[in-house]
Amino acid sequence: MKPLDRHSFNWELENRVEKVITDYNLIDKGDKVAVALSGGKDSVLTLQILHKLVEEGGFDFKLLAIAIDEGIVHYREEGLEAARGQAKDLGVEYHELSFKKEIGFSLDEAAQFYQTACVPCGVFRRYLLNRTACQLDVDKLATGHNLDDEVQSYLMSFARADVRRFAKFGPKQERIHPGMVPRIKPLWLVKEKEVGTWAIMNEIPVHLAECPYAHQSLRSRLKNYLNQLEEERPGTKLNLLNFFQKNLRNLDQKRIKLHRCQRCGEPSSVPVCKACEIQEFLEQKLR
Repeated sequence: MKPLDRHSFNWELENRVEKVITDYNLIDKGDKVAVALSGGKDSVLTLQILHKLVEEGGFDFKLLAIAIDEGIVHYREEGLEAARGQAKDLGVEYHELSFKKEIGFSLDEAAQFYQTACVPCGVFRRYLLNRTACQLDVDKLATGHNLDDEVQSYLMSFARADVRRFAKFGPKQERIHPGMVPRIKPLWLVKEKEVGTWAIMNEIPVHLAECPYAHQSLRSRLKNYLNQLEEERPGTKLNLLNFFQKNLRNLDQKRIKLHRCQRCGEPSSVPVCKACEIQEFLEQKLR
C-alpha cells in the first residue's frame, strides 16, 4: 500500500472543509466565529483550519475560542492544556469556563445521580457555550462535530423517535431565537479516522484519551457498531448521512417555539430550561 503523503493529505482535507464552508455558507464576511475548543483532535483541527483560512486572506472573519472545564478528575486538565496551548500558539482569543464556577457542580459530582454522565454534561456544555457566545457577541459557534458524530446523532434521535432533533442536524443551524447562537460544523464531511490521521501525521499536541464516562453512553455503542459496518462495507457512514439528510431533515426549524427560561432567561422550549432543571435537582441532592 502506498504510504500517505502528508502534504497531499492535508491539502485534500483542508479543501474539503473549505468546500463545506463555502457550499453551505457557514461563515459570512465580518462574522465573529467562536470555536468550541476541547483540546481534542476534532476541535483543534476546526480551530487550525479556520485560523488558516483567515491568515491566508481568503475569508474575512474574527476567530476566538471557548473552552469548558467539566470537572473530570485525572482527565480534563490534559485537554485544557492542549486547548490553551493551541490558542496561544495561533494567537487566538481564548475564554475558559468551568461547570463548578458557573453551575455550582463539577461533572464528577453530578454523575453519581445519573445513569449516564452524558446527560448533565451535554446539557451544561451547550448551555454555557451558547450563553458565553452571546455574551461575547459571537455570530457563529463552530463545533468539531465530524461525519461520524453526525451519523451517530441521527441514529440516536431516530431510535428515540425524537423527530424534533432532526431539524438540528446538517452543517449549519440557522438562528431560531435572538438568544441562540447559530451552530456550524466545518468537519461535517470528515471522518473521525481522518481527523486522527491528521493529528498523528502532523504531530499536533491534542488530547486523545477517551472520556472515562463515555462507555456509559448509547453513542459509544453505536460508534463501535458503525465502525464495524464501515470496515465491512466502506462508505456505509456517508450513505447513512446522505439518506438522513435527504429524507429526514425536512422539519421547519421555525416550528420549534423557543421562549425565555423563567429562571435564567436563556432560550428554552419549556418554561424552565433543562440546565436549570438539572441544577435545581443537583442542589437538592447535594444540599
